[in-house]
Amino acid sequence: MAPAVLFEGLSAFPPTPADMDGKVSEEALSRLLERIRVARADSIGLLGSTGAYAFLSRGERRRAVETAVECVGGRVPLIVGALRTDEAQALARDAKAAGADGLLLAPVSYTPLTEEEVYQHFVAVAGASDLPLCIYNNPGTTKFVFSEELIVRLSQVPNIAAVKMPLPADGDFEGEIARLRANTSAAFAIGYSGDWGAADALLSGADAWFSVVGGLLPAPASKLARASKAGDRAEAHRIDMAFQPLWALFKEFGSFRVMYAIGSILNLFQALPPRPILPLGPGDRARVDEAVQKLVDL
Repeated sequence: MAPAVLFEGLSAFPPTPADMDGKVSEEALSRLLERIRVARADSIGLLGSTGAYAFLSRGERRRAVETAVECVGGRVPLIVGALRTDEAQALARDAKAAGADGLLLAPVSYTPLTEEEVYQHFVAVAGASDLPLCIYNNPGTTKFVFSEELIVRLSQVPNIAAVKMPLPADGDFEGEIARLRANTSAAFAIGYSGDWGAADALLSGADAWFSVVGGLLPAPASKLARASKAGDRAEAHRIDMAFQPLWALFKEFGSFRVMYAIGSILNLFQALPPRPILPLGPGDRARVDEAVQKLVDL
């Protein structure tokens, strides 16, 4: 699949249900992936931050990829997340061998990284396979902020085909997208995470929405993405307003905890978040339930 198509539209990022020993539940994961396929998401972001890739062994990550390829391979493009350089290179090769379509890479390190270290990290992983790679700019987690100059430099590396951006602090999607497009090739895709900014990002011309909520609520997420991509501001605003209670919970608790609550509420899986992350308490879970019910009839 061409990178321009792979990193476009709604990319849904599901949790990776696993037991307390970190063993992936193939049945539960397949159930989530099938829901995303039926909702016609444009791609699946497997083993992203929501997918708990930082908490799983290499063996379990590979098993998750193999499960996903068996479940939806050839029907929905699969983008797979990776970590430190040697493990990321190994997972890139594992993902290629298993049949994945692309890679997502964040500069995760215990020791703060320099721009040159991040550049060399991406060059090494991009060269480990011929899969198209998306830069994961996630400073809230990694504490590393990509400069626009570094993104442009990385966009010139073979196989690096896209960037997943955080929401701009000043809200100026159009300005940021214009600056990046002025210095990258037309084939380089620009997408955003931060679900509460999805409508604004897509209406402003972003190529993709890398969506947390799409992993468990793919149908309403698909409707929001399609309305926004089509430039239908009224419909995008209507759907986005229905999501507002959930966006507020994402901001308050972090989407990772909320997604595990949603999985349980919808009886999609009963796995607890990996420790040391704790599940939401009964009162907060009830608030998640109420927010989810507002989205059922969209």
